[in-house]
Parts: sequence; structure tokens; C-alpha cells
Amino acid sequence: MPLLSALAVVAPVFALVAIGFAVARLRLVGPEAGNGLSEYVFVLAIPALLFRTVSGAKLPDINPVPHWITYFAALAICWAIANWAAARMGRDTREAAIVGFSAGQANTVLVGIPMILGTMGERGTLPAILIIAIHLPITMTVVTLLIARGEKGSGSLLGLLRSLVTHPILVAIFSGILWRWGGMTTPDLMAKVLKFVADTAAPCALIAMGMSMNKVSFAGHRRLILLVTGLKLVLHPVLVYVLGVHVFHLPPAYAGAAILFAACPTGINAYLVADRYRSGGAIASGSIALSTILAVFTMTVAVSVVMTMLR
Repeated sequence: MPLLSALAVVAPVFALVAIGFAVARLRLVGPEAGNGLSEYVFVLAIPALLFRTVSGAKLPDINPVPHWITYFAALAICWAIANWAAARMGRDTREAAIVGFSAGQANTVLVGIPMILGTMGERGTLPAILIIAIHLPITMTVVTLLIARGEKGSGSLLGLLRSLVTHPILVAIFSGILWRWGGMTTPDLMAKVLKFVADTAAPCALIAMGMSMNKVSFAGHRRLILLVTGLKLVLHPVLVYVLGVHVFHLPPAYAGAAILFAACPTGINAYLVADRYRSGGAIASGSIALSTILAVFTMTVAVSVVMTMLR
């Protein structure tokens, strides 16, 4: 029963999201607790997990280009459809860019990593890292360039470069690569500390995700919210499956990681970008909320497909 096995993987993930939502909704903790937990996940827990994995793992003996094309070509198609639809509905360049970003920006950290680890274990870690390493730079660069087309000056581009260079997740990945290339070994004390912190990444990320759901809204722009959600949860993973399995014939672990990332709901970065540029906030927040709720069902199907592929 592949669907029941998949549900056994998906249920604990979204149960933790529900717990985070309930704790914040019932005000059992203050709003600063959710913010603090989210910062801990992004600044310490996920970076510790990625550094530990990259610095100690064997580098993949595979050309990553087909893996990247599989994921990002599908992402580009979803982004282009959403951007085009928003423009057809009379949205300006800035808002259309944010709508496209919402359709392509997956919640790779808070949902994707826990889901891949739960489904595939350690064999899914390196394929996931290959996507994470360039996911944020690519999507943030594209949305910033699209928004900057209608703005004067290059301050936003300089700000983008600064944020990427100092982003904790990217710093952790490339620090791990340099650590490994330098031939350095990890002392026992450091290894134990990294393990303790890394083991908290998945549960804390999911609870923080649930807490953040209280900040988003379904209000307004229903058609675009439904379109973005459909593109993100259905078209993106279907396109990745077709490209990864039938076009590029990727190894199951690599195709599986790409499919699970593609099946993730819209990431919170969509709301953060919308809030920063004061445009498309209702669409971004509504897409995050709706896609996260419906992902319980769509990700169960995606996990079932990936588990079948891995047999």
C-alpha cells in the first residue's frame, strides 16, 4: 500500500506544522517565540545540518547539470505561466514578478528537507543539497532583476548580492565544501555538537513553519492564489517527474529529491519579498497558506511515487 506508507511519512511532518500553528494561534507562546525559533532554524540548525553533511559526505559521482535542468526548467515554466497570467489580469511588472516567484519558490528548507530525509534518508541529502545550493541565488536574482526593471538605481541588486554572500545556508554549504577540499577532519567534540544541533533542524523547522502560518492570509485575489497553488503543487512536480524520469533518466535518488522539492508548498520567502517591495502581499500570503494546507494531500502522492521509484 504505497499511499499508506507515504501517509506515514507525510503525517508526522504536517502534524508538527499543525502543532506550531496551534501553539501560536492559541497564544500559548508569544509572537517573539515563533520569530526566535525561525531565526534559530535558519541561522544555526539547518546550516549545522548542511555543513555536517557536506563536509563529511562523499561527493556525488554524477554530472549535476541534468539534475539542475530537470528542476529549474520546470520551475521556469510555472513561473512564466504565473507571471503571464498576472500581467493578463492587469497587474504591474512588480506584482507579476512576485506572483511568478510565488509559483516557483518552494519551501525547500522548512518542508523540503524534513520530507526528503523522512522519505529517502541519507541518500537524499546530497541530491537535495545540489538544488539548495543554487535555488535561492537563482530565484532571488531573477525576481530582483524583474522587479528592478521598473525601478531606478541598483541598490536592490547590491542588497541582493550582500544578502546572498552572508546567507547562513549558503555560507554553511560552501564552508562545508572548503572544509572537505582542505582535507580537514572534524574533531569529536565538534562532530557531537554539530549532530546535536543538526538533529533539531527538521522538527524545529516544521514547528516554526506552523507558527508562521498565523501571519499569512487567504484574503483577496482568489483566482491568482488558486493558479499559483495549482502550478506549485501539481504542474511543477509533474514536469519534474517527466523530465527527471523520462527525459534525463536520473538516478532514483536524484529524481526523487527533485520531485519532492517541486511538490513542496510555496515558501515563506515569497511573502518576505512581497512585504519588502510592498506589492503582491495578499497573493503571496494566500498562496503560502493554501498550498501548505493542500500539500498534505499532494505530497502524500509525491512521496508515494518516490517510494515506488526507490524500490
